[in-house]
Formats: sequence, structure tokens, C-alpha cells
Amino acid sequence: MGDCAFCSIAQARIPARRVYEDKMFLAFLDIAPSNPGHILVIPKEHHETLLDLPDAISARILGVVKKIAAAATQATGAQGFNVLINNQSAAGQVVFHSHFHIIPRFKGDGLKHWAKKEIPGQEMDAICRKIVSFI
Repeated sequence: MGDCAFCSIAQARIPARRVYEDKMFLAFLDIAPSNPGHILVIPKEHHETLLDLPDAISARILGVVKKIAAAATQATGAQGFNVLINNQSAAGQVVFHSHFHIIPRFKGDGLKHWAKKEIPGQEMDAICRKIVSFI
């Protein structure tokens, strides 16, 4: 994709602080990090969301994410980490090239998790049945 920032980074047309690269994947520091060591892992091929990734890519990317998360945790001295992937605008996706965020976490770092909602049992049952019907 000609106007995709992550494709441009993968093709070295835009500079990035690369931490890992192989034939299929690239990992680099996020330019707007949530915490020190916040890394993005992308497939070099352009695919917009997780659902668009071919099985061959999705089967391998988690191994890369695990390797990079372990290195980032050690390098930053983090007590934990989050692995996130936003899919579509409603979920917070800004760059429409599938990517995983690895965010090192530190006690008291101030990052918040999502809010919990009360959903009545009958509604939960209906949602469950509907999801199962699409699998």
C-alpha cells in the first residue's frame, strides 16, 4: 500500500528504531509510546486487521511477539507486559496495517485497563448463543 506508514517503515522509506526483523516480520519502537519499550510488531505484507492475516502469517506472528515481549521485559526491567491489537476504528486502530502492541508494564505506571460493564445473565446467554452460531 503506497500510503501506509507501516508499509513505508517495512520498506525502509520511513526511519524507525528497529528491534527485530526477519523475512516476514518487523518490530520497532512506537513513536508515541505508552511506556518505555513500547514496541509494534507487524507483518511486512500489508493486511489491515487480524482477520485479514493469512493463516501462514497469523500462525507465526505470535512466536515473534513472544520473543520480543521477553526481550522488552528484560531490557526495561518491567514487572509485566500487555499485548494488544486494535482492529477497526471503533477499537482504536489508527494505522490500518495489522500490528501488535507490546507494552512493558511497571507497578504504578498509571496505565488503565478497560472499564467493566454489568450485562444481565439473559443477555449474556443470548450473546453466547449468537457467537456460537457464527463459528
